[in-house]
Amino acid sequence: MKVGIIGSGGREHAICENLKKSDKIDNLFCFPGNAGTSSIAENVSLDLENFEMLKNFILNNKIDLIIVGPEKPLVDGLVDYLEKYKIKVFGPNKISSQLEGSKIFTKELCKKYNIPTAKFGTFNKKADAKRFLEESNYPIVIKANNLASGKGVYISQNKIEGFLAVDEIFNGKFGIANNILIEEYLNGEEMSFFTVHDGVNFKYFGSAQDHKRVLEGDKGKNTGGMGAYSPSRLINDKLKKKIINKIIKPTLKGLNELGSKYKGFLYTGLMIVKGEPFLIEYNVRMGDPECQTILPKLKTDIVDIFLACCEEKLDEIEIKWSSKKSLCIVICSNGYPDNFKKNIEIENLDKITVQKDNYLFHAGTIKKDNKYYSIGGRVLNFVSMSDEFFTARANIFKKLKKLNWKNGFYRKDIGYKVIDK
Repeated sequence: MKVGIIGSGGREHAICENLKKSDKIDNLFCFPGNAGTSSIAENVSLDLENFEMLKNFILNNKIDLIIVGPEKPLVDGLVDYLEKYKIKVFGPNKISSQLEGSKIFTKELCKKYNIPTAKFGTFNKKADAKRFLEESNYPIVIKANNLASGKGVYISQNKIEGFLAVDEIFNGKFGIANNILIEEYLNGEEMSFFTVHDGVNFKYFGSAQDHKRVLEGDKGKNTGGMGAYSPSRLINDKLKKKIINKIIKPTLKGLNELGSKYKGFLYTGLMIVKGEPFLIEYNVRMGDPECQTILPKLKTDIVDIFLACCEEKLDEIEIKWSSKKSLCIVICSNGYPDNFKKNIEIENLDKITVQKDNYLFHAGTIKKDNKYYSIGGRVLNFVSMSDEFFTARANIFKKLKKLNWKNGFYRKDIGYKVIDK
């Protein structure tokens, strides 16, 4: 069969590599893909906001299944559009995608269905938001309501930082801002919890901890993700049941009452406080870099999972996993998440070879004249699986030392909460 993947990041390269292992796949297409996907798929450069052009390419090339990687096409309603033309698509529809598209939508859902989350307020004027901050306890969390590629969250330690966050959001740092979300700071440990859905059934799809902050020790600005490890050190059967019963099932009930069945990956971002889960956010796709960390552990043919989700047959699939631990380190362009240079050659990439249980997923890369160049903030993802997190990280360090890319940087402490040495 022919399969197409929408997106150009490390997540999409990881999905592509996993699909390639299936004997059911004849051809892979990536829209637009990156330097890594170009060696295993046909990269197709199309305007992803032009749904008609994309639809025509899919129909003309008789592509059997489309997997939507990033959030924006989902929030914009790509799934709804393609399904009108009887195209098989893995991903949630426009209504369900509001779980990520609007943080306020999700908070109101939490309020209505008693889903545990931080106390919050919403504001559509700078002055009102700042008046609230004058009377607040700190630290406090301030969020852009719209999509912000994982960067629109501020943890403000005092009123000055809070005012700056409000100004940046309302001044359009993350796009047009009609409103803003301010919520209490929960003191606990974050966890990423994944499920996969077919509209009727769902199954657990792994856990991870993402390192969002740019600097070691989880300091500095928020990023799209500097690395991750899986499984989370917090996960156990008791906690898993609480997450499913208190958070995921009520959310699905709320969506059903809005006339929407959830299909696709669901990323539940949690804060675990004294053994109790609180919802921080939903993402309506696999996380990045959590996807790169989790998918190498998957033993079941991912094509069977995608097809089962499109046909409401997920209950007929058994999802099997490796018991090994997995860790991912992201190498970024110098200057990220602020200003960074593009089209910088990655000189030693051809010297990197990956053995069993080790992976290299491209993100912000392009290949020109048999040379690799960086074109994004997050450039490469090095992943290793092992019986111990310490060994996995040590394996990655060897690759990074060999790469020796002077124009990039990475965090050396990914997984520090589960690595003692």
